[in-house]
Amino acid sequence: MEEFASELMHHLESKVSFTIPVFGGIPVATSIVITWGIMLFLVVISKLLVKNLKMVPTGTQVYLESVVGFFSDFFEEILGKEGKRYLPYLGTVAIYIGCANLIGIIGLTPPTKDLNVTAGLAIMSIILIEYSGIKSKGTRGWIKSFAEPMPILAPINVLEIFIRPLSLCMRLFGNILGGFVVMELIKMVVPVFVPIPFSLYFDIFDGLIQAYVFVFLTSLFMKEKMEFEHH
Repeated sequence: MEEFASELMHHLESKVSFTIPVFGGIPVATSIVITWGIMLFLVVISKLLVKNLKMVPTGTQVYLESVVGFFSDFFEEILGKEGKRYLPYLGTVAIYIGCANLIGIIGLTPPTKDLNVTAGLAIMSIILIEYSGIKSKGTRGWIKSFAEPMPILAPINVLEIFIRPLSLCMRLFGNILGGFVVMELIKMVVPVFVPIPFSLYFDIFDGLIQAYVFVFLTSLFMKEKMEFEHH
């Protein structure tokens, strides 16, 4: 068990891929390098998919438009017509987290196993959540919303600004880490064949579910900020 604990701590360490030789050396974490790789992959795939678009979709374009339509309908159902402007960001985050969670299949460490990455995603989400409230209600209406439904709840409403990113961060990080811990325990008990279906679950199904949950909760928080004044 001590060996397992030691291996777990080893996996939790934020590994450094290389150091940029400026300002005394700037370490670049492996999770950042893998994220760059994911972004490059998505940019190349996006360029290839939209290279020869036609007015009447055929072949790959049909599937591409189906995916875009799914994201559009999904977020529009939650946020309404006004929230359509946030589709590019929310869709991109969903695709990134999905790819980041699935990358373990090819032997790379998922960036979402790094608490710094999930914290960064959560902070970006909370900025978008508060921005959507300001955009919808104006600065005065946004500030006023902290005193709703009654002024005595203002401190709690202010605390939610910090609680929500922590919740989003720890939920994503905890589920990815939990899947890793369970897989390592299974490999210790039954190292051959049995772990394969569990690996398919944690690496594929659960990884995609966590991407869905992250953007779904972000959308719900945005909807609350955008509509709270009407309750």
